[in-house]
Amino acid sequence: MQQVDHFINGAFVPSVSGARIARENPATSEPLRSIARGDAAEVASAAIAASRAFEAWGRTPSVERSRIMLAIAAGIDARLEELAHLECEDTGKPLSLARTLDIPRAAANFRFFATAILHDASESFMTERPARALNYVLRAPLGVVGCISPWNLPLYLFTWKIVPALASGNCVIAKPSELTPTTATVLCDIARHAGLPAGVLNVVHGLGSEAGQAIVDCPAVRAVSFTGGTQTGRRLAARLGERLVPASLELGGKNAAIVCEDADLALAVPEIARSSFLNQGEICLCSSRILVHRSRMKEFTERFIAAARGLTVGDPLNAETDIGSLVSKAHREKVIAAIERGVADGGVIACGGEVPKSLPARVANGAFLQPTVLLGVPHSSSCVQDETFGPVVTVHGFDRHRDAVAMSNDTRYGLSASVWTRDLARAHRIAARLHAGTIWVNCWMVRDLRVPFGGVKESGIGREGGSEALRFFTDTSTVCVSLGEAL
Repeated sequence: MQQVDHFINGAFVPSVSGARIARENPATSEPLRSIARGDAAEVASAAIAASRAFEAWGRTPSVERSRIMLAIAAGIDARLEELAHLECEDTGKPLSLARTLDIPRAAANFRFFATAILHDASESFMTERPARALNYVLRAPLGVVGCISPWNLPLYLFTWKIVPALASGNCVIAKPSELTPTTATVLCDIARHAGLPAGVLNVVHGLGSEAGQAIVDCPAVRAVSFTGGTQTGRRLAARLGERLVPASLELGGKNAAIVCEDADLALAVPEIARSSFLNQGEICLCSSRILVHRSRMKEFTERFIAAARGLTVGDPLNAETDIGSLVSKAHREKVIAAIERGVADGGVIACGGEVPKSLPARVANGAFLQPTVLLGVPHSSSCVQDETFGPVVTVHGFDRHRDAVAMSNDTRYGLSASVWTRDLARAHRIAARLHAGTIWVNCWMVRDLRVPFGGVKESGIGREGGSEALRFFTDTSTVCVSLGEAL
């Protein structure tokens, strides 16, 4: 696919202005795609289409919505190889990761919410005084909603947003990242062949400052779900607050992994290495601060550095590759700048920190970076405090568990954390004091789609997943029926 166009009212269309965005393959620096650059004009067209489609889709029985969404999931499965290759091209991530994580999870999102709506239940309450009455709760779709998703897990997170909105009976105006728009476009083709009515799902491509802002400002949009950077989320929240439009914001993270004195390092080291460097560290949940009890510091550091050095950086198409290209050279420069700040503040690069010198010819000009471990960086350094979003971790020692908790909480973010110990009572005590939306114990990235997901502090507002997502995309009404006098 060389050209990516908007999907509005069931058809692929270019921008009214004719403007387009050129995108390179981040792993090869070769020209990749031409992407439609939309703005308020395309969002307005999408809003008209979505508003009209909602008249029918909002009343469509849940069993019929479920049938269509399950058909979309089957369509994703049928085109898994195509979607995985496109995701690999757009992001630079290993093809093996796109094939085993990103695309299957997108299909799983459709199946989960398609079946969840078949088991939805409403609360009811009996009132006895001052009069007998039956109260029950009704939930109805909002109408037209906006979904803005990031570039790091493109189809995975795009579907994580649009699927609960569609399942609830809403019509969607969505904007994937302009860096990674292709699989969202293929999904639109899958959806229309699966029978999704025209106008129910609309995708407008373009820059956040243009297409994204237009979605936020669109009078027809009744709610917005956004995943991205904290600064952008803050501006978006301010604008939506002016309009009194609900927002679900999943923002940045600077997540700690706490390694206690009794941790099983045979388990912890490879899993923390995975949590640090999976997807080139370009996951909001990645562990970027590792806090280790001083009694295990030497052993852990030696093992962890060996694990980092053992990862293969290379061609995303190679089955042996563990770490592919970062999403762009511009992003790599930001990551390198964070490493340099850590060194300037007194840190030492224990491994990595450089562009690999021996890459295959096909990817010799890509945006690659070695997995990097920094020791001795002060916890106050911006390298430790600011989200890096790359294959970079800092390692710090602690003496008491309360110190580990304080260090973990000493950041403006609060998305996730992990605790590594054989003592589950200790794990519970530590977890209960951590300021984080998700806390894993002796594991990482184990996701049950039924549980709430989101962050605290500057990691976001609201929760996604399971019933939380379905409730975000619905309005609630309470009906009170008088039952008259008691018999």
